[in-house]
Amino acid sequence: MLAPALLLAPRPTTALPPAQALLLPSRAAARALTPRDNPDLPVLAVGEGTAAEARAQGFAQVTAADGDAASLTALVAATLRPAAGPLLLAVGEGYSTALAAALRALGFKVLRRVVYAATPATALPQAALAALTAGRVGSALFFSPRSATITAALLRDAGLAEICMTIEALALSPRIAAALAPFPWRCIRATSQPNPEALLALLGHRTPSD
Repeated sequence: MLAPALLLAPRPTTALPPAQALLLPSRAAARALTPRDNPDLPVLAVGEGTAAEARAQGFAQVTAADGDAASLTALVAATLRPAAGPLLLAVGEGYSTALAAALRALGFKVLRRVVYAATPATALPQAALAALTAGRVGSALFFSPRSATITAALLRDAGLAEICMTIEALALSPRIAAALAPFPWRCIRATSQPNPEALLALLGHRTPSD
C-alpha cells in the first residue's frame, strides 16, 4: 500500500548545459530529465534503480554507483578528472548540497541544477489510514530520512502512534533507521546495503496467507 510522504513535481528545465558528465543522485532526478540533443552524455547514477530510470529516459551511457552519495562520489573520483570539464548535478530542491560540496573538495566544478521539488504531504492517503486503523499493516518501508520523519509526524497527527507499536519499520539505511528511532515502532531494521532489493529482502519469505 502506497503512502507517499513527499509529493514530487518536476521543475521546467531548459537544454542541459555543457558538462563532462551528468550526475543523478535519485530516481526522481532521473525521471525529471530527458537527453534531448545529447543522448550520449555520460551519466553517473547513485544506484541501479536510478540508472534504470535514466536509461528509460533515453540516456545511453549510464554507470551506477552502489546506492549512496559516498559511493557516487567515489565513482566520480575513480572515473572522471576535474580538468575534463564541469559536472552537472541534477537534484531536488534542498537536496544534495553535501554531495556537491564533496565533489568540489575533490577539485571538480559542479553545476547544481534543481530539476524537481519534493513537497511534504499534509496527510496520509485514506486507504492507508483505514488499513492502519484496522490493524492490517505489519511492516512499513522507508526510503529516505526525510520521508521517515514526515511519515512519523503524519501518523502522530492522525492519532496512530500506539497502533504503530505493532508495526516493524524497515529502513533503506542506518541513517534512515536513526530518523525512525524516536517513534514507537515494534522494531526497526535497516539494510546493510542501500538498495531496494536489500530492503525487500528484510521482509523475508511470506506465504500467500501472510
